[in-house]
Amino acid sequence: MPALLPPPRTGAARLLDPEHLTRVEDGERLHALLWRPGPGWRMVSSAVLGGGIAERAWVLNAQVAHGYRRTDPARHLAGLARAAGARGPGVGLMTAADVSAHGRARDGGAEAVATAGVSVRGWAAAPQECAAGAAPQECTTGAASPGTVNIVVALPVALSDAALVNAVMTATEAKVQALLDAGLDCSGTPTDAVCVAARAPRDGADVHAFAGPRSEWGARLARAVHRAVRAALPAVAHP
Repeated sequence: MPALLPPPRTGAARLLDPEHLTRVEDGERLHALLWRPGPGWRMVSSAVLGGGIAERAWVLNAQVAHGYRRTDPARHLAGLARAAGARGPGVGLMTAADVSAHGRARDGGAEAVATAGVSVRGWAAAPQECAAGAAPQECTTGAASPGTVNIVVALPVALSDAALVNAVMTATEAKVQALLDAGLDCSGTPTDAVCVAARAPRDGADVHAFAGPRSEWGARLARAVHRAVRAALPAVAHP
């Protein structure tokens, strides 16, 4: 997976600065974002590859073709990461959205990168018939094509396990707020994923026990995610 040249750097160095990769798969040109912070990071994620809480060295957010039918997404993502030179354990997310059109934001040291496809969206507490596989009007809105909101967050501090889980909640709340502020009648898509990265604890360093929206780092995370998701939403989604 050859990498495109990154845009020139401006301003202060970024903590979360993914590489933009491109590949051709089944005749289609697809993009990916690969962040390689290296060792010293603990991540919590709902991703299909590297989910849960553990030390991770990279995060890949890969675009896949519309109508994706592979039944081994974790293996697919791991192969893409290896082809790009990523080493060690990592996190892999996928989406049919064009990840080159991502949004990014930073707030007081918290940084977020989001990709957003919202063609298939709806409310989390959908009617039971939606979960059963039917597709009544109230289940989703918009055209029936893939959509996923993927969020990656980096914090320059250490978080406890509970705070990592709290950070996922805060990021999700900020995502929903961004969707509503954009005029979208939904809480997300059925395949949204999130990854929050925090520094691994070091001797003598503080480990933060909270990451809710009114905590120091949770508030910063929320504002960064909100702005990143708003920036990533397709133009048609903005009022």
